[in-house]
Amino acid sequence: MTKNLVRDWMTPNPITIVPKTTLPDAHKLMRDSKIRRLPVVERERLVGIVTLGDVREAEPSNATTLSIYELNYLLSKLTVDSIMTRDPLTIAPDATIRQAARLMLEHKIGGLPVTEQGHLVGIITESDIFRVLAQEPESVPLEALTK
Repeated sequence: MTKNLVRDWMTPNPITIVPKTTLPDAHKLMRDSKIRRLPVVERERLVGIVTLGDVREAEPSNATTLSIYELNYLLSKLTVDSIMTRDPLTIAPDATIRQAARLMLEHKIGGLPVTEQGHLVGIITESDIFRVLAQEPESVPLEALTK
Protein backbone atom coordinates (compact mmCIF):
# COMPACT_ATOMS: atom_id res chain seq x y z
CA MET A 1 0.00 0.00 0.00
CA THR A 2 2.98 2.36 0.44
CA LYS A 3 3.24 2.79 -3.35
CA ASN A 4 -0.25 4.24 -3.59
CA LEU A 5 -0.13 8.03 -3.64
CA VAL A 6 -2.80 10.41 -2.40
CA ARG A 7 -3.00 12.04 -5.84
CA ASP A 8 -4.15 8.72 -7.35
CA TRP A 9 -7.03 8.23 -4.90
CA MET A 10 -8.16 11.73 -3.87
CA THR A 11 -11.19 13.53 -5.22
CA PRO A 12 -9.69 16.30 -7.35
CA ASN A 13 -11.20 19.78 -7.41
CA PRO A 14 -13.60 19.21 -4.52
CA ILE A 15 -16.74 21.24 -3.98
CA THR A 16 -15.83 24.25 -1.82
CA ILE A 17 -17.53 27.11 -0.03
CA VAL A 18 -16.48 30.57 1.13
CA PRO A 19 -16.39 31.65 4.79
CA LYS A 20 -19.57 33.72 4.47
CA THR A 21 -21.66 30.78 3.21
CA THR A 22 -24.68 30.44 5.47
CA LEU A 23 -25.19 27.33 7.54
CA PRO A 24 -28.41 26.36 5.72
CA ASP A 25 -26.69 26.76 2.33
CA ALA A 26 -23.72 24.62 3.43
CA HIS A 27 -26.07 21.97 4.83
CA LYS A 28 -28.12 21.90 1.62
CA LEU A 29 -24.98 21.64 -0.52
CA MET A 30 -23.72 18.70 1.54
CA ARG A 31 -27.09 16.97 1.39
CA ASP A 32 -27.59 17.55 -2.34
CA SER A 33 -24.01 16.55 -3.20
CA LYS A 34 -23.98 13.58 -0.77
CA ILE A 35 -20.76 14.73 0.90
CA ARG A 36 -19.80 15.10 4.56
CA ARG A 37 -17.13 17.80 4.46
CA LEU A 38 -16.58 21.06 2.65
CA PRO A 39 -13.24 22.83 2.35
CA VAL A 40 -13.60 26.57 2.97
CA VAL A 41 -11.63 28.68 0.51
CA GLU A 42 -10.94 32.41 0.45
CA ARG A 43 -8.96 34.12 -2.32
CA GLU A 44 -7.99 30.70 -3.71
CA ARG A 45 -6.48 29.63 -0.37
CA LEU A 46 -7.75 26.97 2.02
CA VAL A 47 -8.78 28.68 5.26
CA GLY A 48 -10.87 25.99 6.92
CA ILE A 49 -13.07 22.94 6.68
CA VAL A 50 -16.61 22.34 7.84
CA THR A 51 -18.12 18.90 8.36
CA LEU A 52 -21.66 17.65 8.44
CA GLY A 53 -21.13 17.06 12.17
CA ASP A 54 -20.15 20.72 12.65
CA VAL A 55 -23.30 21.83 10.85
CA ARG A 56 -25.57 19.49 12.80
CA GLU A 57 -24.00 20.52 16.09
CA ALA A 58 -24.62 24.20 15.32
CA GLU A 59 -28.30 23.64 14.59
CA PRO A 60 -30.74 24.28 17.43
CA SER A 61 -32.08 21.52 19.60
CA ASN A 62 -35.76 20.53 19.53
CA ALA A 63 -36.00 21.76 23.13
CA THR A 64 -35.73 25.41 22.12
CA THR A 65 -38.51 27.86 22.98
CA LEU A 66 -37.96 29.86 19.79
CA SER A 67 -40.55 29.68 17.03
CA ILE A 68 -39.71 28.11 13.69
CA TYR A 69 -39.63 31.61 12.15
CA GLU A 70 -37.16 32.87 14.74
CA LEU A 71 -35.00 29.76 14.25
CA ASN A 72 -34.96 30.12 10.48
CA TYR A 73 -34.06 33.80 10.78
CA LEU A 74 -31.17 33.09 13.17
CA LEU A 75 -29.86 30.19 11.08
CA SER A 76 -29.97 32.30 7.92
CA LYS A 77 -27.56 34.75 9.60
CA LEU A 78 -25.08 32.11 10.84
CA THR A 79 -22.12 31.60 8.49
CA VAL A 80 -19.62 28.75 8.35
CA ASP A 81 -16.70 30.95 9.38
CA SER A 82 -18.11 30.84 12.91
CA ILE A 83 -18.09 27.02 13.10
CA MET A 84 -15.39 25.83 10.69
CA THR A 85 -12.10 24.32 11.75
CA ARG A 86 -9.54 26.96 10.83
CA ASP A 87 -6.22 26.05 9.22
CA PRO A 88 -7.06 22.35 8.98
CA LEU A 89 -4.49 19.62 8.79
CA THR A 90 -3.61 18.98 5.14
CA ILE A 91 -1.60 16.51 3.11
CA ALA A 92 0.42 16.78 -0.10
CA PRO A 93 -0.65 14.93 -3.25
CA ASP A 94 2.66 13.03 -3.33
CA ALA A 95 2.19 11.63 0.18
CA THR A 96 1.37 7.95 0.43
CA ILE A 97 -2.02 6.55 1.31
CA ARG A 98 -0.39 5.01 4.39
CA GLN A 99 0.73 8.50 5.53
CA ALA A 100 -2.77 9.87 4.95
CA ALA A 101 -4.34 6.99 6.89
CA ARG A 102 -1.89 7.46 9.76
CA LEU A 103 -2.64 11.22 9.98
CA MET A 104 -6.39 10.62 9.95
CA LEU A 105 -6.08 7.93 12.61
CA GLU A 106 -3.77 9.97 14.86
CA HIS A 107 -5.96 13.08 14.66
CA LYS A 108 -9.29 11.21 14.62
CA ILE A 109 -10.52 12.87 11.45
CA GLY A 110 -12.33 11.43 8.46
CA GLY A 111 -10.74 13.43 5.68
CA LEU A 112 -7.83 15.62 4.67
CA PRO A 113 -7.73 18.51 2.22
CA VAL A 114 -4.94 17.94 -0.30
CA THR A 115 -2.88 21.04 -0.96
CA GLU A 116 -0.01 21.93 -3.22
CA GLN A 117 1.84 25.21 -2.61
CA GLY A 118 -1.04 26.41 -0.44
CA HIS A 119 -3.71 25.72 -3.06
CA LEU A 120 -6.44 23.15 -2.61
CA VAL A 121 -6.14 20.45 -5.26
CA GLY A 122 -8.27 17.68 -3.77
CA ILE A 123 -9.60 15.89 -0.74
CA ILE A 124 -8.88 12.39 0.54
CA THR A 125 -11.33 10.70 2.87
CA GLU A 126 -11.67 7.50 4.83
CA SER A 127 -13.87 6.18 2.02
CA ASP A 128 -10.98 6.65 -0.42
CA ILE A 129 -8.67 4.74 1.95
CA PHE A 130 -11.22 1.90 2.09
CA ARG A 131 -11.29 1.84 -1.73
CA VAL A 132 -7.51 1.37 -1.76
CA LEU A 133 -7.72 -1.46 0.76
CA ALA A 134 -10.56 -3.15 -1.11
CA GLN A 135 -8.37 -3.29 -4.23
CA GLU A 136 -5.24 -4.58 -2.50
CA PRO A 137 -4.47 -8.27 -3.19
CA GLU A 138 -5.62 -10.41 -0.30
CA SER A 139 -3.17 -12.71 1.44
CA VAL A 140 -5.92 -14.51 3.36
CA PRO A 141 -9.06 -15.75 1.57
CA LEU A 142 -12.19 -13.83 2.61
CA GLU A 143 -13.92 -17.12 3.48
CA ALA A 144 -11.32 -17.78 6.20
CA LEU A 145 -12.13 -14.46 7.88
CA THR A 146 -15.89 -15.05 8.01
CA LYS A 147 -15.89 -18.49 9.67
